[in-house]
Amino acid sequence: MGEAVSLQVFDVTASALSAERRRLSVISQNIANAEVSGNAAHPPYRRQRVLFESVLNDAKGAIGRGAPGAIQARVTDAPGDFRRVLIKGHPDADAEGMVLFPNVNIVDEMVDMVDASRTYEANLAALRTWRQMLRQTLDMAR
Repeated sequence: MGEAVSLQVFDVTASALSAERRRLSVISQNIANAEVSGNAAHPPYRRQRVLFESVLNDAKGAIGRGAPGAIQARVTDAPGDFRRVLIKGHPDADAEGMVLFPNVNIVDEMVDMVDASRTYEANLAALRTWRQMLRQTLDMAR
């Protein structure tokens, strides 16, 4: 029982770290593509977002598929209209001179990046604390 609980704690924390790492990757991708233009024929990049889902497995099915409470990250397109900017003579401009740009707001992405970074750090600290508690428990058992 104790070993199974220990593995579940590790699995949940590791899955949270992986999910936040994926979130940071998606945010970086959004920022990198924020100014890539497009037009009606070739729409610009659409902002991506990460949705977190909890994995609800029973304790017996946890090994190899994630512990109960483990977190999975799923990437989806974010809703919202493309930005329309008047740039006459731009290669992607339509007949009215309007160019489409991604629905990415750099300020929002930076806020999300700070949040994801801090959440990653908090999960890492929780993992370190859990590991330290296990070491202390083993030391007391000697």
